[in-house]
Amino acid sequence: MFQVEFVFLVNLILYSHGFYVPGVAPVEFKKGQRIEVKAVKMTSEVLRGDRIVNTNYEVHMAENIKCKLLCHKRNNPMNWSVEESEKVASRIEHEYFVHLLVDNLPVATKIINIDTSERTIEQGYRLGFMSKGKAYINNHLKLLLKYHRHSQDSYRVVGFEVETFSVDKDHLTFIDDNYCQIGSDIKPQLVNEDTGTKLYFTYSVEWGESDIEWASRWDIYLGMKDVQIHWFSIVNSIVVLFFLSGILTMIMVRTLRRDIAKYNSDENIEDMIEETGWKLVHGDVFRPPPKRMLFAAVIGSGIQIFLMALITIFIAMLGMLSPASRGALMTSAILLYVFMGLIAGYYSARLYNTMKGKQWKQAAFLTSTLYPAIVFGTCFFLNFFIMGKHSSGAVPFSTMLALLCLWFCISVPLVYFGYYFGCRKQPFQHPVRTNFIPRKVPEQVWYMNTLICIMMAGILPFGAVFIELFFIFNAIWENQFYYLFGFLFLVFCILVVSVSQISIVMVYFQLCGEDYHWWWKSFIISGGSAVYILIYSIFYFFTKLEITEFIPTLLYIGYTGLMVLTFWLLTGTIGFFAAYTFIRKIYAAVKID
Repeated sequence: MFQVEFVFLVNLILYSHGFYVPGVAPVEFKKGQRIEVKAVKMTSEVLRGDRIVNTNYEVHMAENIKCKLLCHKRNNPMNWSVEESEKVASRIEHEYFVHLLVDNLPVATKIINIDTSERTIEQGYRLGFMSKGKAYINNHLKLLLKYHRHSQDSYRVVGFEVETFSVDKDHLTFIDDNYCQIGSDIKPQLVNEDTGTKLYFTYSVEWGESDIEWASRWDIYLGMKDVQIHWFSIVNSIVVLFFLSGILTMIMVRTLRRDIAKYNSDENIEDMIEETGWKLVHGDVFRPPPKRMLFAAVIGSGIQIFLMALITIFIAMLGMLSPASRGALMTSAILLYVFMGLIAGYYSARLYNTMKGKQWKQAAFLTSTLYPAIVFGTCFFLNFFIMGKHSSGAVPFSTMLALLCLWFCISVPLVYFGYYFGCRKQPFQHPVRTNFIPRKVPEQVWYMNTLICIMMAGILPFGAVFIELFFIFNAIWENQFYYLFGFLFLVFCILVVSVSQISIVMVYFQLCGEDYHWWWKSFIISGGSAVYILIYSIFYFFTKLEITEFIPTLLYIGYTGLMVLTFWLLTGTIGFFAAYTFIRKIYAAVKID
């Protein structure tokens, strides 16, 4: 796959020149050297965590272990109470996965389809399985590790898989206090919810030499079998986009040329004015909208989100945000959002100044706090429920304080700086003057209703992002890797173009109907694809996920709501600036008496 090969080519070039991308530098081990096995999280759908802790697995480079007890001795099995057994059984029933790390490489399980003999990779391993209504735990792990010999006495970890077994404690034969053997005819270990559970946890280690280079060790995780679907989606979106662009350009250019030629002609002025109406509102089209401070705030937030998304996806496309650098993508996005506050504040201030706003300090405060307050408040609220579940996904109080410091100590001051310099600049220049008395807006045709316009305008942009949205949802909610950022960057560009086109067309029809209240409407209608994403997320919840508990459902609703809001602000801002540029161009092209 081109994308994966390109990513690792970049990493290899950087490595060969002595420059390491954080988190992707190879670690070399000597034979017999201790290698830490770390636990990342236990996940179900939606409820998850990412705090890494050390485990008691004793793994040494290129040294096999047949069967060894974990955490306890022969005469000291683990005893789970009835309550603990019920909790474990519930997690097995809800298909929880356990995730381990060796040398920053996540564990994988190979799944073989009995009917097709097709092998697929499952990230992590299942905590257990259900049989006839009873829960059985996978309490024996066979750790299958691969190494690549870098030199005579230097080894690198290039593979980490696991085979799981459920072994009843009575089917173990002990060699000494630490080592044991598993019989050929084994019985699975039941999680007894009636009387409690006694069990042993055991593991074995099996090393094998591999020809896989260190730079290619992530291939099994990043090798998505649905690449052809991505290409089909991209080609389909591009063809549809160019087809519609041609039609829209032909209609708009021919219509506008005719309108502008007639408006600039000195003959039959009265007849020509009756034919179309967008020139009739030239004295009101740049009239400031209501709630201009709020409008400047949402546009500023949209600018901040747009720049963050564009730069993050571009950097990720270049392979600089490797999944081996755990958390790099989210960290980069947060830092970029914080520092983009300067640019967002500057353009929001110029727009607010153009709308003749006077209270720039209050506008700067609203811009710097509106969107972050919604995000932080929602996440803070949901975090209480995650803590109640004792999930490692709960954000520690110190981390929340650090995020608050980033917000108030960096982002807010940068937005204020941007506003200060933006207000000192000249407002955006408009080609026509605004009349003192507002013009009456005539009754509009039925299809220009805001709700209908939202539904019509959102179809094309949603169609452009639908396939990638499916894979992104899988990565977020079903614990899969998403790393085809080259496709995502193309989709992002298609989204920008399609939203801009739709916004221009809808605003043109609105002005032809002599409705000059386009500021808010261009923003709201351009974000129409967010409505379709909301509908799709509801469909995805009921058809793809098997969530029955209240807290995971609440988490899904909360986080999906934030995604929809973010997408609405992003596309709405793109559409507004496209419409604003279009309106300034067409009114600058006609002669106004």
